[in-house]
Amino acid sequence: MPRFAANLSMMYPELPFLDRFEAAAKDGFTAVEYLFPYAFPKEELAARLKANGLQQVLFNAPPGGTDAASIDRAWAGGDKGIACIPGREAEFRAGVALALDYAQALDCPRIHLMAGLLPTGQTRETAQPTYVANLGWAAAEAAKHGRDVLIEAINIRDIPGFFLNRQDQAHAIVAEVGVPNLKVQMDLYHCQIVEGDVAMKIRQYLPTGNVGHFQIAGVPERHEPDIGEVNYPYLFKVIDEVATQCGWDGWIGCEYKPRRGGEPGGTSAGLGWFTPALRGA
Repeated sequence: MPRFAANLSMMYPELPFLDRFEAAAKDGFTAVEYLFPYAFPKEELAARLKANGLQQVLFNAPPGGTDAASIDRAWAGGDKGIACIPGREAEFRAGVALALDYAQALDCPRIHLMAGLLPTGQTRETAQPTYVANLGWAAAEAAKHGRDVLIEAINIRDIPGFFLNRQDQAHAIVAEVGVPNLKVQMDLYHCQIVEGDVAMKIRQYLPTGNVGHFQIAGVPERHEPDIGEVNYPYLFKVIDEVATQCGWDGWIGCEYKPRRGGEPGGTSAGLGWFTPALRGA
């Protein structure tokens, strides 16, 4: 059945970040993901995981920058990844090295490499060679450590100008790079906004072996998956059916903004979808 990971960057905003591990475990999650770990010592994060019986299943490589302070500045300044940006290859490699160091300490099997915004004056065609070369290098480094690297198509309503927007684009990039540990992070929220026909895309792409992770959120507000236009109980059954057929055993990251986030207990109060999803799978 589908396995769900709490996204601690978005869920439990009513709590300090390090307290969110315990809250997620108490609510029944057995795994977590988040955007960036670099503001915290890896030893502290590893201790929180162990104390709460949690697996770390995903986090992002730096969006720019090479240490905690410069990573924060890059994200606040608008960097959404630099993998597609010519001239920042050395910075990208330093960020990947830092991410792999954290992945080793946290026993995390996969790292998301954000593509970034298409540079001014560039087209997808002119920027793609840089993107492909960076992904090939990162995948080779990750393979030395037994890790997968992931790419994600993101809608341009949430991140205008993002380089990668569609599932077919992402899978074409995976095919071009041509290594087994580069996979697609299939975010069904973004997929619905850009393309729709989500169930058929799950059926199309999951059996290829190139989907490494799912993420979910309600559409269009990005709240709980039982709020909005997407029938997630049906999609969970589709994932379960196809995963059983093809042997996929990955995770579904709950990357959503709780509707009552910020209120005491607000995230937990919005988990009415969670137990039925597990029971119905």
